[in-house]
Amino acid sequence: MKVVSDIAKMRELSFQTRAAGLKLALVPTMGALHGGHLALVRRARSLADVVVVSIFVNPTQFNDSGDFAAYPSDLDGDRTLLAAERVDILFAPSVEEVYPQPALTAVRVGELGDHLCGPTRPGHFEGVATVVAALLHMVGPDVAVFGEKDYQQLQIIRRMVSDLHFPTRIASTPTVRESDGLAMSSRNRRLSPAQRETAPAIFASLSAAAQAFVAGEKDAEAIKAVALHRLAEYPQLQVEYLELVEGASLQPVARADGACVLATAVKLGDVRLIDNVVFANALCEQDTLSFAPIGVNHHA
Repeated sequence: MKVVSDIAKMRELSFQTRAAGLKLALVPTMGALHGGHLALVRRARSLADVVVVSIFVNPTQFNDSGDFAAYPSDLDGDRTLLAAERVDILFAPSVEEVYPQPALTAVRVGELGDHLCGPTRPGHFEGVATVVAALLHMVGPDVAVFGEKDYQQLQIIRRMVSDLHFPTRIASTPTVRESDGLAMSSRNRRLSPAQRETAPAIFASLSAAAQAFVAGEKDAEAIKAVALHRLAEYPQLQVEYLELVEGASLQPVARADGACVLATAVKLGDVRLIDNVVFANALCEQDTLSFAPIGVNHHA
């Protein structure tokens, strides 16, 4: 596995890959890798000849400096995991390499960032879209792979790539979960043992709402009430939002009549966790992937 830290070398390797007639896939990450990331790597391997994983903790997408400072980092451990997955290139640029001067240009995401995580994380999705755009330019992949746990991020990136005519296909993988249902996340490392015991209640609450939908409930408020009732059993869980939104536009809906997503963000102590369940085929994968009918996405 080649380890690259400068953009010029990354572009050289990308050019060599394309010149050889090979397809290149990118998996953008912020490190602290877990099974969810490795699922992205395996999907990338199935789609391309050469797999690049980027590790870059992007400061411009953190609206809370304390959250940025506390974000877990384990580059040595990450390198070991990626080598075991036969990743071809680890691209790990420094902040100074990506931002040699204060950036004056940014990607505005519009209404896709108005709901869900947007209101409580001002500037977050602008930072995400901007750094992903930069990474796509640096690496030049044929395909980039993202996880469906960050559903809002996934849809924003899909729209950005479409609107700005990037020659990159965006593929996705279902949320990967621990055996008790908790969505895998780098932030899980920050949970205390007691908090880790409570955290699976988030997915259990969303699953209860999904079952109400399967049983015939279509009213958005009724579906949300099922999940909120379950979450209320755990006073440690502070619900930041719980919304039923249309799958592509991410706008709130009154009824679950089409493709839609029930998404939530919950604070457990000082750790913020997000999760979602998808009702119907909510455009997570828009090309050739099949999708679970209610999208509970319980993949261990």
